[in-house]
Amino acid sequence: MPDIICVAGPTASGKTALAVELALRLGGEVVSCDSMQIYRGMDIGTAKPTVEEMRGVPHHLLDVADPDEAFSVSRYVALADAAVQDIRSRGRLPIVAGGTGLYMDSLVLGRAFAPFPETGKRQALEREAEEGGIEPLLARLRAVDPAAAGRLHPSDRKRIIRALEVYEETGRTITQHNEESKRLPPKYKALWLGLSFEPRALLYERIDRRVLQMMDQGLVREVEGLLARGISPKATAMQAIGYKEIAAALRGTCTMDEAVAAIQQGSRRYAKRQLTWFRRNPELHWLLQPAERPTLEQALDQLKTES
Repeated sequence: MPDIICVAGPTASGKTALAVELALRLGGEVVSCDSMQIYRGMDIGTAKPTVEEMRGVPHHLLDVADPDEAFSVSRYVALADAAVQDIRSRGRLPIVAGGTGLYMDSLVLGRAFAPFPETGKRQALEREAEEGGIEPLLARLRAVDPAAAGRLHPSDRKRIIRALEVYEETGRTITQHNEESKRLPPKYKALWLGLSFEPRALLYERIDRRVLQMMDQGLVREVEGLLARGISPKATAMQAIGYKEIAAALRGTCTMDEAVAAIQQGSRRYAKRQLTWFRRNPELHWLLQPAERPTLEQALDQLKTES
């Protein structure tokens, strides 16, 4: 039996439903691995599972941060690892389910992270970026860590500042740190299950339908409520697909129909990026849909093979 089961895949592929089925069958609990379902008050646009969808199965790592809080992969790993350890200590099986590949990989690997020292360095770098743009900071990063600078797009301000912060605080590059972490053995023995659809158009149809369902469920009211609470439209959480588009429509910079179309397109593109990420994992067993046998049966067969 593996230490944990990872249910991965693109948005709208049915990860939550499969994770709950496995938990009910195997005596497990679900650990969410979604970088947006962590936020309180962001339920509809993140497709956070409802009480009915949870079917009595305990879910962890939902609603652990406010939308105006900074959140990081290191914080996710700390919280999720504690949840996994607690679940295992009670003789139950952790089932990690979601589509945030970096979070899931980092949890399974037990990857160590460079510290986030509270010296004001990050804030100083952010002020420099505000005043002089990101290019001078990227040039500084390129001089000390060309590998990291080459990986990062000039628009990825957050990670450029993060990489430069690590070097200036520790004297070691984030590339060095990551390479050392990769050489460590995985912390958990995981069974990796991936969900997707063939042909791809079936997945895209599911995505488009789900966006329309979110609108019917009250996505506009949810965004209005967040803005009324004083959550800045520039907050990281508000840059999530669904929220930034509706916020733009509420500001009058586009119509609501245009916002819906943009959410659908952004979600399809995100699904493509998720598939690209997970397909790099040689241990992931794909459960393609539709199939002659139910997805749960395929997953249980794979578990027997791995056990």
